[in-house]
Amino acid sequence: MRLTIIGGGPGGYETAVKAAERGLEVTLISAGPLGGTCLNEGCIPTKALRRSADVADLVAEAAGFGVNAPSAAAVDLARVMLRKEEIVGQLRSGIEFLLKKAKVTVLYGKASFADSRTVRVTLNDGSETLVTSDAVFVATGSVSASLPITGADLAVDSTAMLSLHDIPRRLCVIGAGVIGLEFASIYRSFGSEVTVLEYCREILPRFDTDLSKRLKQSLSKKGINIETAAAVQGIEKQPDGSRKVTYLKKEQAQEVEADVVLMAVGRRPALNSLNFADIGIETGRGVTVDADFRTNIPGIYAFGDIIGGYMLAHVATFQGLHALNHLTGVSDGIDFNVVPAAVFTSPEAATVGLSEDECKEKGIPVECLKSNFRANGKALTMGETDGFCKVVAAQDGSILGCHLFGPHASDLIHEMAALIARHATLADLRDLIHAHPTLSEIYG
Repeated sequence: MRLTIIGGGPGGYETAVKAAERGLEVTLISAGPLGGTCLNEGCIPTKALRRSADVADLVAEAAGFGVNAPSAAAVDLARVMLRKEEIVGQLRSGIEFLLKKAKVTVLYGKASFADSRTVRVTLNDGSETLVTSDAVFVATGSVSASLPITGADLAVDSTAMLSLHDIPRRLCVIGAGVIGLEFASIYRSFGSEVTVLEYCREILPRFDTDLSKRLKQSLSKKGINIETAAAVQGIEKQPDGSRKVTYLKKEQAQEVEADVVLMAVGRRPALNSLNFADIGIETGRGVTVDADFRTNIPGIYAFGDIIGGYMLAHVATFQGLHALNHLTGVSDGIDFNVVPAAVFTSPEAATVGLSEDECKEKGIPVECLKSNFRANGKALTMGETDGFCKVVAAQDGSILGCHLFGPHASDLIHEMAALIARHATLADLRDLIHAHPTLSEIYG
């Protein structure tokens, strides 16, 4: 069987490797560098910056641990960015090796449908080639969204934030979702004065309300000015080159001045990445698919950011695996209702399953149990006691969701993801022995 995969991000390249290992003849078409947005402009670069920010924070707090260090860390942004590029390059080389080892044919260029089984590729050298296969997987990702406001072009996107040459003295972030808060937290640690403007009443609108409120308090204590219920009206360039952002709050016009403005109002499926309409592929907010990620055209599947919904790299990977399983007649037990998600602020936040708010909307009676990191011995030794754990359970004790913010929340959440996926109860959780002293004792 011949399979063409369009898109070189996690959903595309990981599915290509698995398909080749199963004996399929696979061609992977990538418009940009392998790894897609996640590796080149998203997940990995931001975590590299986050780690540098963590080190800067630790140096600033060193005296509290009995270690003599400068009163403030001197951040060398050029070296920070170089380290980020080295990490990205190393991982990209690893992907290239995996694809070569699996004997996947990789084409770099712009793809378009000639028909439902044939893809035309305009290669980067300007030449064209046709690829015909038995099935086509589309995983062309997403692009940054922007507000339809005056002066929107004066703002930068998340990609530009990963290549700044200087640390902005004043940074204004429009949008308090995952992307906006991560950059706000990173550049605050680097020394920027940061203001975040969010249209909704709470930050992280899709997260549990308790978590959002507590995280907002924590970030505010670190010096990030967060204005919620703020409707941004426009951006103006000032005579000195800075930007003035105007917004409405409680029907009152307000403004904030910044040297850099980040537009971080989410991402949208890259529906212009392919000529979907030419062959009749149905689209809405994203490409329309069924539970097995089949489009309305037989033999064409789509998954990842291009279909909307959870725009997360790990979700794209497992959606691609499920599509491959369906194509090759392999069953699986992947539950797309149990998806852990993390926000790499300082402190981190993470969530999986249903929130208390969602349970109320669905009419599900729940019990919510909470514990705080300030009572956790390991957190105390680390000097990271800000945060809490909230478990949402049904009346019969079934664990429905977990919401964390605090040290290593992005790692801790997976224990609860495993328990929820296996339909565990609070009684099951109580019977689990956790090592002492560890952060995971928060669940006890």
